[in-house]
Formats: sequence, structure tokens, C-alpha cells
Amino acid sequence: MLKTLQIIFKVLILVLISISISKAELLKPNNQIKPDEVVKIQLSGLQKNDSNFKDSGIEQTWNFAHPNNKKVTGPLPNFKRMLKGDSYQMMIDHLSHTITKLGSSDNWAQFEVIILDKNKIYHKFNWQVEKYTEDGELMNCWLTTMVSNPIPLGSSI
Repeated sequence: MLKTLQIIFKVLILVLISISISKAELLKPNNQIKPDEVVKIQLSGLQKNDSNFKDSGIEQTWNFAHPNNKKVTGPLPNFKRMLKGDSYQMMIDHLSHTITKLGSSDNWAQFEVIILDKNKIYHKFNWQVEKYTEDGELMNCWLTTMVSNPIPLGSSI
């Protein structure tokens, strides 16, 4: 019985270590990451949503959401449900994306994002990031404040 408990304990430790290592692979906001890079990080995560662990891409996207945006979307489980819902599910495991800057200032930038989803249908989004200006670890980091509802652009074929 003692040997069985030791084996279970060792397996549990290995599982916890692997989870913490996987979570550590997600990028965190820092003030060296530029506005367009924030959008690229989020889209690349969503494109390979389960690459590090289940929903790692959604969690990567969540890491770069502005605190005001997080207040609107709710906690991470709500954010996951929202992205997997009808409005945004085409972002999950999409085939490709393009990012075009529409405008910017010292504190905000707006991009047009076109995604080719796994069903080979194009969708357009407006994606806005803002520089976080309050004190704390996020100060001067670029974070997503808004992603529009998708505009379907039609099939690629």
C-alpha cells in the first residue's frame, strides 16, 4: 500500500510540474512588446489553440486582454465560452490571418484582421490595442481593448 501511495504521489508531482511548465510557455505582457506583436501573439495562439495544452491559445489571448476588457468578458472560463461560441469560434484553429494597421497614436492602435477559418471562409475583424497607463506590472504594456464582431467575407474557393 505504501509503495502504491509513493507511486501515486510521484505521478501527481510529475503532472503538476508538466502543467506549470506548459503554463510558463505562454507569453506575458511586457512593455517591450509592440502593438502589432500583441495581435500576432494572440492570433498565433488561437491558430494553434491546443498546441501547449487544452485551450492554451485562448489563455494566451486572455493574457493580453486589457483589464477593462476582462471586466466585460468575465473571468477566463467565460472568455473561453465566448470564443468557442458562434461569434468568435472561427478564430479557433484558423488556417491563416493577415494584420493591417489602420491607425495609431502614442496610446492606441487599430488593426484590420482577416482570418481564413478551418472551413476556408474569410472573416474580417477590427482589433484595437491600448497602452495600459495605470501603475503596476502592466504599466506601458499594449493590451487588447476591443475586437469587433466578425464580418464574413466569403469562401476562399
